[in-house]
Amino acid sequence: MRESSSQYFVGLDIGTSRTRCVIGSYDQSSEEPKIAVIGHGSAENIGMRKGLIVHLDDVVNSIQTAVSEAERLSGIRIESATVNVNGSHVSGIDSKGVVAISTASQQISVEDKLRAEEAATIVQLPSNREIIQVFPKNYQVDGQDSIKDPVCMQGVRLEVDAHIITAASPSLRSLDAAMEKTGVFASHRTVSSLAAAEIVLSRKQREAGALVLDIGASTTNLAVIEDGEIQHIAVIPLGGINITNDLAIGLKVDLEIAERVKIKHAALAGTGKSGRVSIEKDKKNYVFEADDISMIVEARVEEIFEFVDKELKKIHKSQKLPGGVVLVGGSAKIPGIDLFAKEKLGLAAKLGTSKSVSGILDDIRDPSFIPVIGLMHLDMIFADQSFGVNSANLPSGFDRMGLVVGNIWRRIKP
Repeated sequence: MRESSSQYFVGLDIGTSRTRCVIGSYDQSSEEPKIAVIGHGSAENIGMRKGLIVHLDDVVNSIQTAVSEAERLSGIRIESATVNVNGSHVSGIDSKGVVAISTASQQISVEDKLRAEEAATIVQLPSNREIIQVFPKNYQVDGQDSIKDPVCMQGVRLEVDAHIITAASPSLRSLDAAMEKTGVFASHRTVSSLAAAEIVLSRKQREAGALVLDIGASTTNLAVIEDGEIQHIAVIPLGGINITNDLAIGLKVDLEIAERVKIKHAALAGTGKSGRVSIEKDKKNYVFEADDISMIVEARVEEIFEFVDKELKKIHKSQKLPGGVVLVGGSAKIPGIDLFAKEKLGLAAKLGTSKSVSGILDDIRDPSFIPVIGLMHLDMIFADQSFGVNSANLPSGFDRMGLVVGNIWRRIKP
């Protein structure tokens, strides 16, 4: 009989091309706090377009296959997981909440802090959108700003600056329906770039300001972290599939050959081969100029980075993040993409790695598994009752994660 997942932590990344599942537990053999991967699974997903569910049954089958593979490897029965929300419908807005201190002593309590955060969620939204997460950035007490935790301070007026993540209700309902059919409960929902930031950014990067880019099959998720807090989250509807499509058109070949060309020969920043390269299919040899491949790939990746820079300009952070950019996701495997990002974004750039995770990692070391490992890591943090947050007392309508994530960044060791 398989063990229940109640004492384990699960991340589920439902991507446009693949669904990935990772199971972890506390690493008892490590001197430092670590989480060990004890199971993982991956399955093709043909039921999504640009992060949105378009064929529910295909998505359900993909989730079930990935989950079953992880269960077989770990011997754990998965009951719940922290799941990603994807698609260009996901967006973030800044908001402010203001409350009067309720106690006669004018000492700010945890309840006052939660009331201020809930007040920040009172924003006008279209009827087809809803709040999925709330991230307090900093607090003000009687005009004194840049306070990280106001509890136990004295004052009569408490304000909070928050970043609110919203998503389209129909997309969330489709995700709920898919999870319900698989029998796995979505205990928490977040965006993949934030999950990846959990394990790839150092404390110095979080404080100085850094960008995490999750470049997937058809979307690019970005998260900007500065002063230890979430500053901006966005989803761009471009990714690896667009590169494949461009290669199919530019090289005049079918999509299967274009995908194989991308995987084997795509490169950026002069890191690829020169001369001619070849792909064999059905005993037929296809020969291409390496320069043509590089030109096509660079044009599309440059466009993706242009959209990323536009998002940074919205918050006045273009070329102004000392912590640089960290790249994750399947499309981050293109050789030279870190050097290309450094040139186009004007920031230090590197590929993300999961240094704080141990266990069976041989099959999941590449950047495509970083987001789901981050989701699993967040699942562990949410289960940690040491935050002192009682979920029964949370304001209705949004996730526990939104209220504690501000503390998460400060609690993780560099």
